[in-house]
Amino acid sequence: MKLRNLQALVEVVQRGGFSAAAKPLFTSQSNVSKAVRQLEDELGVPLLDRNGHKSTLTNAGHVVYRRALSMMAETEDMMAELEELRGLQRGVLRLGLPLFGSSVLFASVFARFRSRYPGVEIRLVEHGSKRLEELLRVGEIDLAASLIPVADEFEWQDVRDESLVALLQSGHDLAGKESLRLKELSGESFILFEEGFLLNQMILDHCAQRGFQPAIAARSGQIDFILGLVKAGLGVTLLPRLMAEQRCPSGVDVVALNEPDMRWHMALVWRKGGYLSHAARAWLDLAREIHSEKC
Repeated sequence: MKLRNLQALVEVVQRGGFSAAAKPLFTSQSNVSKAVRQLEDELGVPLLDRNGHKSTLTNAGHVVYRRALSMMAETEDMMAELEELRGLQRGVLRLGLPLFGSSVLFASVFARFRSRYPGVEIRLVEHGSKRLEELLRVGEIDLAASLIPVADEFEWQDVRDESLVALLQSGHDLAGKESLRLKELSGESFILFEEGFLLNQMILDHCAQRGFQPAIAARSGQIDFILGLVKAGLGVTLLPRLMAEQRCPSGVDVVALNEPDMRWHMALVWRKGGYLSHAARAWLDLAREIHSEKC
């Protein structure tokens, strides 16, 4: 049974005749009539009661028409799924990742995405979270990794929620403590990231809430350089626990920060109500899959 013959029957019924059905099928009236006749011959029953210019469904025609509608819907669904698959065999994912933390959080997602969807081009942009949100807002990227909370104009998917720790030069008076409060660092010089990093603003906001403004000894976009400055005794820095434990060199001690409301909460963010490509949705699904494996 040919699908185009079923489609011809559906169009004749919905359009009210053979002539009207010919136009959406991009064929002639005679070809439509021939297709319906072939279907009737194959099934061995008349499907249409042809009365002059008007054709109505027979009892058998009602059965076939109802089934044809279901088959056409299934065909549309199948074609949509295939189109989605083709969309993941090619296309572009415009992805914004932060300069800090991406190697730990997203390298495995990146590798598995490339393996699973090798035809999708990933256009990677790397900036601090503030700049990534700006690019997302104007539609220059599809997804961005940023810190929670985000503006109401964005939707987000959780990636990781980490406590912060303090990093101090080994031998510092506070280095041997099991944990410390942020206020205990009020007399210390801080080494921060560059101003485009939301982590900086979070640290400064919490310091202000506790009644002090820290002296800033240096800023850098390189975590290894920041840790080197801590090791040299220039000041202290605050990092998410996961990053600190993986990158902490000898000569630097990690001390838990006893501040439950200071969290490094990373998420994948996109514009609320904006269009998400198949590739972007696949990245979100894959990130959820990988990070749930690690929990």
